[in-house]
Amino acid sequence: MAKNRPVPPADWNGRPRVNAPPPSATPPAQEPAEPKDRPARLTVGVVGAGRVGPALAASLQLAGHRPVAVSGVSDASRRRAATLLPDVPVVPPAEVLARAELVLLTVPDDALPGLVEGLAETGAVRPGQLLVHTSGRYGTGVLDPARRAGALPLALHPAMTFTGTSVDVQRLAGCSFGVTAPEELRLAAEALVIEMGGEPEWIEEEARPLYHAALALGANHLVTLVAQSMELLRSAGVGAPDRMLGPLLGAALDNALRSGDAALTGPVARGDAGTVAAHVSVLREHAPATVAGYLAMARTTADRALAHGLLKPELAEDLLVVLADGSSAADGESSR
Repeated sequence: MAKNRPVPPADWNGRPRVNAPPPSATPPAQEPAEPKDRPARLTVGVVGAGRVGPALAASLQLAGHRPVAVSGVSDASRRRAATLLPDVPVVPPAEVLARAELVLLTVPDDALPGLVEGLAETGAVRPGQLLVHTSGRYGTGVLDPARRAGALPLALHPAMTFTGTSVDVQRLAGCSFGVTAPEELRLAAEALVIEMGGEPEWIEEEARPLYHAALALGANHLVTLVAQSMELLRSAGVGAPDRMLGPLLGAALDNALRSGDAALTGPVARGDAGTVAAHVSVLREHAPATVAGYLAMARTTADRALAHGLLKPELAEDLLVVLADGSSAADGESSR
């Protein structure tokens, strides 16, 4: 979707507004939307002042919406809210819903179902209220208790890691959002994402778990791999492992995004069984906690390299023996 796409001229139920131009007068995609073509300004509330909620609310504020309430339990969340949403009062969750037309539910995945049920059961949800959660795991089904109370459910998941600082607001520009919404709220969902500078990517309800697993596999596990790599480099005497790894990892990521498996390089893809055996040996001696992860990723890399014709079958045999022996040794040590 083009970044400069104008926000559809509709109200929050997808109906054309009175002042909307006829379909034939739709402005060119390259022109920014005029104020009259933007959705009505909304009062915004945040339930869960973690790293995500305040940043999204601050971004919506830049688009002209008005944050009016935020809830946060810990001292850190209250400080974060005060920094990103100054002068916005911190109140209980039910009071957030009482004050806001658009409510962001930005709590951990496991806490979301219970929160929604509790808000619905206590009568905090108001008919016509936009209720948005930011979980990657769930679609709009988790909001069904609130929907039955008259709320308008949206699932908007920013595919980005958050720091809890103002930097996050800037990083939202160009960020993809995994969006799930009823068809009648499609325009509302698109409008909100575009106003935050993001790009909506539509995810079917049943595909949300797979979508989220894919992001976690790529992003969360990457952090672990990089952290382990930096620790190993420090142990090898490298004074600035981040500077050494930066260009290498940047190039590897760029190549992988462009070329997929064709970007594979290194001893596993080449079938250098002796080098891989040496890696396993030195890791077992100096960093035994990394052996299992190394072997698992090496085996996955070998399988993909074989499947894509990058690893020659005659070289794969010795390599797979090394990986199998390493796994057996690791299993034996873990059972002691």
